[in-house]
Amino acid sequence: MKPTLLVLAAGMGSRYGGLKQMDPMGPSGETILDYSVFDAVRAGFGKVVFIIRPDFEEAFREMIAKKNLPVPVDFAFQTLDKLPEGFSVPEGREKPWGTTHAILCAKGVVKENFAIINADDFYGRNSYEVLSDYLTNLDPNSSDFSMVGFLMRNTLSEHGTVARGVCNTDANGFLTDIEEMTKISKVGDNGRNTYDDGSTKDIPGDTPVSMNMWGCTPKLFDHLDRIFLEFMKEKGTELKSECFIPMTIGQLIKEGLATTKVLRTDSAWFGVTYKEDKPVVQANINKLIEAGEYPTNLWA
Repeated sequence: MKPTLLVLAAGMGSRYGGLKQMDPMGPSGETILDYSVFDAVRAGFGKVVFIIRPDFEEAFREMIAKKNLPVPVDFAFQTLDKLPEGFSVPEGREKPWGTTHAILCAKGVVKENFAIINADDFYGRNSYEVLSDYLTNLDPNSSDFSMVGFLMRNTLSEHGTVARGVCNTDANGFLTDIEEMTKISKVGDNGRNTYDDGSTKDIPGDTPVSMNMWGCTPKLFDHLDRIFLEFMKEKGTELKSECFIPMTIGQLIKEGLATTKVLRTDSAWFGVTYKEDKPVVQANINKLIEAGEYPTNLWA
């Protein structure tokens, strides 16, 4: 069965000093999300599921309908009050509960092996190909997950620091640990993280990092039920704490309940961390079009 593409789009809105995540990046008005769906379809994905907020549904459905996508589309909805029985939203809570909660909201909608991506990250053609190859013949009852590992040097910004999940792997290429580093600056082809206490750590440019591109089976939802319940028991009264999928999968690995193969890709990641990054992303997309990677108009 063809795998499904699960797109984390719940937080779509205004970011980066007024720049919209859905701003056009391609020559025919394509967004980064358009290129993601295009790459996924030609890599063999058979369906797309968008996780969105209910208040964004009408505008999002209208936008998707205009594109006439060549695969079935479905939706899942992340709301603050979609919580385990016995829990309620604390007064004053405005932030979503994080990517683990967002993915859990797709339980029942996604029933086949699936990839997880962020809506506003450009991952590149090869990353979808290696993920599709891994997922296509994977036992849907297994907890043998995967993650596309991008080279650190391909994910840095010239305009400021970035946050990345820096990965450690064993000799067979399986993920052993992820360290969330939140202030990584570009130093030549390498990265340098600055910790809260002012200390620093240099990161070689060929270190694999997580950009929230995962390959999973439906078995993941059973694990998320338990881990998110544990999170709510510990932090459910807090106003800003979030449960993130990298840390959730890291917990499963440490518990011996899952494995995660790090799939290497030669694709370059593009993203708009700062508004100054937008022309860089547009220029990179134009280069790929000139090289024949994409048509000038994706959905023509």
